[in-house]
Amino acid sequence: MKIKDVQEILEAELLCGDDCLDNDVGGYFACDLISEMLLHIKPSSLLVTSLLNAHVVHTAHVMDASGVVFVGGKKPDETIIANARLNVIPLLSTSCLIYECCGRLYASSAVQENIDPLNGD
Repeated sequence: MKIKDVQEILEAELLCGDDCLDNDVGGYFACDLISEMLLHIKPSSLLVTSLLNAHVVHTAHVMDASGVVFVGGKKPDETIIANARLNVIPLLSTSCLIYECCGRLYASSAVQENIDPLNGD
């Protein structure tokens, strides 16, 4: 899956990272605790969060995340967006909440992999 696919699935607005739309997304991690992000996010994973601070972009950069999705219609300020541009991290904003984002991404991934989302087969 690519960043542009995530944008479509979540009906998200791309805040920065036009040149990253074809980047691969290797997985998803939804969390609102920086400490948990640092412990569990894997490289090329997409970070889904409602946190709106500079630490999110810094964590995404350090952990080599494929991008950040802000949920609930939240949008970071221009300083955070500029930092993401500098570190080549695409930022998206969606009106969906974390639960719905996870459901949509899981269902879409399952379809792409020919997995039945109800029983994992």
